[in-house]
Amino acid sequence: MQRIGIFGGTFDPPHIGHVAVACAAVDAFALDAVWWMPVGHQPLKSRPPSASYAQRLAMVQLTCEMDPRFSASNADAPRSDGQANYTVDLLQALAAEHPDCAWWNIVGADSFLDLLRWKQPERLLELAEWIVVSRPGFELSKIASMGLTPRQRERVHLLAEVDVPVSATALREALARGERPVAIPSRVLKFIEEQALYR
Repeated sequence: MQRIGIFGGTFDPPHIGHVAVACAAVDAFALDAVWWMPVGHQPLKSRPPSASYAQRLAMVQLTCEMDPRFSASNADAPRSDGQANYTVDLLQALAAEHPDCAWWNIVGADSFLDLLRWKQPERLLELAEWIVVSRPGFELSKIASMGLTPRQRERVHLLAEVDVPVSATALREALARGERPVAIPSRVLKFIEEQALYR
């Protein structure tokens, strides 16, 4: 059975912090691949992304060219009915389409600590193993206070050694000032300039 990491997010834009997380997850948990999945409509964020979904997917595709273990997926594309994208729906669809895969969902600690606000949190912990990545300012020890059952806790795996403090907001602000941030992969930066994004 293939072990596939799911790496979802806005990716507005993708940067070296994302790459570091995906590489660390592959190595630490012997994943066969990481599928990067830009989210169409994030239900817990009030502001829409600056770049369109097609542009974010294109930037992710360029980022995934950096490592043969990475691939871009449109499985979490905007829904035709305009509704929000929910991780539980994504995981159920993936499980039905690829019964020969074991799923490992890669999330930041800040997102995971908010899990009880997600749709069907108990079901989420049944559908996938969870790789929880530390973020600056978030202590992984906080997970102990979430009230998970022992069985649920067994499906949560900590990845603490990744600390690349890159802010997508700061990158967008730098791009708006006409800067060329080194934290953005060069092929992605070229695409951003060609598309006149974040100006």
